[in-house]
Amino acid sequence: MIFVHHLNDSRSQRILWLLEELGLDYEIKRYARDPATRLAPAELKAVHPLGKSPVITDGDRTVHESGAIIDYLIRRHGAGRLQPDPASADYDAYLQWLHYAEGSAMLPLMLFMYVMRLGEGGQPLHPRIESEIANHLGYVDQALAGREFLVGGELTGADIQMSFIAEVAGAFGKLPSYPNLESWLKRMQARPAYRAALEKGGAYSFVR
Repeated sequence: MIFVHHLNDSRSQRILWLLEELGLDYEIKRYARDPATRLAPAELKAVHPLGKSPVITDGDRTVHESGAIIDYLIRRHGAGRLQPDPASADYDAYLQWLHYAEGSAMLPLMLFMYVMRLGEGGQPLHPRIESEIANHLGYVDQALAGREFLVGGELTGADIQMSFIAEVAGAFGKLPSYPNLESWLKRMQARPAYRAALEKGGAYSFVR
């Protein structure tokens, strides 16, 4: 049995979506953020030393990091679904999106969130952060021009991995400037598996 160690308002929501798309049996172990600090509870450290989410356990295997979890679940349990043929050029693009989401695109959005909490003290940093956000969102928006999915002609793990970037950008009011990205996110969120995952995992918010 696959267990998802699910923290509210976190990246683990997209792991639930992936599991729903794959039609796999899984159980959710829920953890709640501290309402004051917004940090994960200490109990998560019993699952993995970093005490972060998402983490999955699958038998005697423990896997953390969203991209690694998505790759693991698709390779081990996907039966060829939700990824391009590994011999194809699309597979190379697919891997780039899996790494790009957290390796590059998420950083300026996280900086925006933290600096926003500084109030006036963070104002000098805003122009550079806004420029980087525009750079990355513009890149993704252009990549989606004329496309229904990020890679190939059907949903892949790349779409699931990148969904969190678009959702955080939407929470900060950035999406109207990027119509391809905005419409792509709406299509992803309309998928039955996405809706099922949201119902099981619970509504989540990023602006705190």
